[in-house]
Amino acid sequence: MLATKPSERLSMFTRALENNPQENVTTTTNIKMRVQNLNFYYGTFRAIADVTMDIPENRITAIIGSSGCGKSTLLRTLNRMGELVAHTRTQGTVLLDGENIYDRNMDVVLVRRRVGMVFQRPNPFPKPIFDNVAYGPRLLGVRGQELEQIVEQSLRDAALWDEVKDKLHESGLALSGGQQQRLCVARAIAIKPEVILMDEPCAALDPIATYKIEELMLTLRSAYTIVIVTHNMQQAARVSDFTAFMNMNPQRAGVLVEFGPTKQIFTNPTKPETEDYITGRFG
Repeated sequence: MLATKPSERLSMFTRALENNPQENVTTTTNIKMRVQNLNFYYGTFRAIADVTMDIPENRITAIIGSSGCGKSTLLRTLNRMGELVAHTRTQGTVLLDGENIYDRNMDVVLVRRRVGMVFQRPNPFPKPIFDNVAYGPRLLGVRGQELEQIVEQSLRDAALWDEVKDKLHESGLALSGGQQQRLCVARAIAIKPEVILMDEPCAALDPIATYKIEELMLTLRSAYTIVIVTHNMQQAARVSDFTAFMNMNPQRAGVLVEFGPTKQIFTNPTKPETEDYITGRFG
């Protein structure tokens, strides 16, 4: 249970920040994705309004905020997953290495290959562990020894190889929840994305499995740009380099209140709404 006093909550976040092995966060960090004046609509309802933010390369960016403020919606705009829902539309720009992923000539399949996603609940295919990881590379035409090498390396990178190397032909559904989530990470990185989106990846996991996923994120950061949505602010403090705080405006649309280095957001926010949310005075 979270502490109720603002001073106690700040103390908890300070301890979490102390345990975060953040790399040197500077203003010169390369920008991998740039979101500009982004709006997303479900029918006539505007779910997120005029969001502008930069996502640094090879860093972990956490998106926090109360339920319903558009965190997951924003995440899904970063690889056009929102388009899979009927009667939706997007306005604004999302640049990936300077290219607008919403350009009419942009290949959506290529976008989702470059920007992979791991969902809240583990969703392995009802297939053997090997076939789960091999699924994407096979679609790309990879076969034989190269495929075996990709599967092994992906499972190693997801910190799962030692646990499953002797049962690759057993169902992925037979794994524990935490192992299934790491299998989903292995499946995502098998096609070598540049960005990994994680929508509350630890929400359905126990503390030990959560710790392993957090350790995995910190390891993967050197090779991938990671964006994570989380309700767990201690998790955001533990693993992220940058944090975006979202809230709802009077029209119930999600807006970006503040974005910055995680340490600054949690210890010296510039907006009173951010401080109120972090200290528990929000709402």
